[in-house]
Amino acid sequence: MYAYILYTLLAGLAILPLLLYIRNPYVLQDLSYAVTAVQIGFRLAKYGRRKPLYSVLDSFLDKVARHPHKPFIIFEKSSYTYREADQESNRLARALSTHAKLKEGDTVALFLGNEPLYVWSWLALAKLGCTAALLNCNIRSKSLLHCFSCCEAKALVVGADLRSAVEEVLPSLRQQGVRVFIFSEECDTEGIESLCDKIQQASDQPLSPHLRANTNLKSPAVYIYTSGTTGLPKAAVINQERVWMATFLQSVAGVRSDDILYLYLPLYHSAGFLMGLCGGIEKGITIILRRKFSASNFWDDCRKHNVTVFQYIGEIMRYLCSTPKKDNERDHKVRLGIGNGIRSDTWAEFLQRFGYIRICECYGATEGNIGFVNYVGKVGAIGKEHFLHKAASPYALIRYDTEKEEAVRDSRGFCIQVPRGETGLLVAKIGVRTPFAGYAKNNQQTEKKRLRDVFVKGDIYFNSGDLLKIDHEGFVYFQDRIGDTFRWKGENVATTEVADHLIMVDCIEEANVYGVKVPGHEGRTGMAAIKLKEGVDFDGQATYQHVKNYLPSYARPRFIRIQSSVEVTGTFKQMKGRLAEEGFDPAVITERLLYLDDAKGYIPMTQEIFSAITEGRIRL
Repeated sequence: MYAYILYTLLAGLAILPLLLYIRNPYVLQDLSYAVTAVQIGFRLAKYGRRKPLYSVLDSFLDKVARHPHKPFIIFEKSSYTYREADQESNRLARALSTHAKLKEGDTVALFLGNEPLYVWSWLALAKLGCTAALLNCNIRSKSLLHCFSCCEAKALVVGADLRSAVEEVLPSLRQQGVRVFIFSEECDTEGIESLCDKIQQASDQPLSPHLRANTNLKSPAVYIYTSGTTGLPKAAVINQERVWMATFLQSVAGVRSDDILYLYLPLYHSAGFLMGLCGGIEKGITIILRRKFSASNFWDDCRKHNVTVFQYIGEIMRYLCSTPKKDNERDHKVRLGIGNGIRSDTWAEFLQRFGYIRICECYGATEGNIGFVNYVGKVGAIGKEHFLHKAASPYALIRYDTEKEEAVRDSRGFCIQVPRGETGLLVAKIGVRTPFAGYAKNNQQTEKKRLRDVFVKGDIYFNSGDLLKIDHEGFVYFQDRIGDTFRWKGENVATTEVADHLIMVDCIEEANVYGVKVPGHEGRTGMAAIKLKEGVDFDGQATYQHVKNYLPSYARPRFIRIQSSVEVTGTFKQMKGRLAEEGFDPAVITERLLYLDDAKGYIPMTQEIFSAITEGRIRL
């Protein structure tokens, strides 16, 4: 009898995994994710309890002690070990401390492109207990001043190649009493001080940890800028805890300490800086740093440096798939790609063409309190639900009215959660474990991202601004972005900012900017419906010169539609939905339509140009 019961139990245990698999084919991946998540939670709690705080900088210093001679940053023809990076940042920290009189708690803005000096600068500021404001190196004039001012930076550190951009706003900076330092041996511009000569005279000895003794998990670590509806970028406050959470993505994705990471995403972005650089530091790996992405050099670089992991945004994969085919395309050691924004068709094509590479797609906003990771690798999904994740970070998809641009509420005034399989607005509960720090010196935009009385009176949720869908297996899919921001070339574009620049052109009275879909391209490219001043004709050359001078390439409207009046709603909001749906087809639009040719400026849009774009013969 006992033997029978024992055999029955053993048989039940034997078939249990099969039953679990039949009910949930992803049970092993779910279990692995749960173990990793719990380990991350314990580590973060441990770091937070240490006095002073154990930060990513401390993790870097541990790696310096553990493997001082291991290559840390390889850039162009130069290679820097962990020890050399430590020494370079020590010199820079001492130079800034002496000449800029920096102290713990000060904010310093970094205005550089991708290069080792960017890394040394951030490490130096962290050693001084300072907060770094990571400025987009593409911004100019009004946007540059705004980004600098809203974080109340005490000093500005500039790359040598960006001198002219700073000189343009130098009078305003000097009025604010801002110290400006440039990476050069000497500088004859009054108000800009050379930095390289001061670094050479400084000691490379370690700095005292007491300089950052008051730093804790809630202390601001960096400001990272994100576009919004205000017309100007917003400075998202990223505290030490958020930095740690972002670095742990590499652990979730399965990055190992012997991996080599290929990093070409901008270091002023959360993806490049937090998930790439800081994540690489936490793992103690070697980082191949590149100024910017190059599709033609991508695989050659990977082969040359034995790259095993790379970061991406959706467009990157499409660019790679668009390159001419070669016989050695699968001759590489890349095993893992981490990023976001890849389309299903591009994902499948990428794997078919370049061999099996595990793709770890993720989702999250720089300032947000919610994120997803597709740890299973299901093509097309941006993440997968997990009960531990939802318990720690409560979220929901709610019904949203795209015409009224607001959440739909029931008779009691509460939001309505959509059923599985339907599209809804992602909202995440704001609480002690899931805070939303908001934007520096921008209470209006901070409050706009807070949604109140969502399910019960008094609750507060973060409004992601994104429409998602969750299927019956728990996989999460991105559907669309609401509001006045669209994404093009991996960059968020604020429509109000572009419109503000367009109305500075003499011939333009009003401008309504929106994004339109282009076949074969990820995201939306910029289009503007404009009203001309009375009695004035459109000046294509002046418009082209203006957007070229004041807007980065990804933000320049590719199409312009000239209207007799800019359409508005009953509440005087510019109507974008119908215009975006009509797109840029001259067969649909009877009004005058123009196309931005990079060589000729704005030229009349023809059916031939439209066909060439939609058929892929003209790449935008």
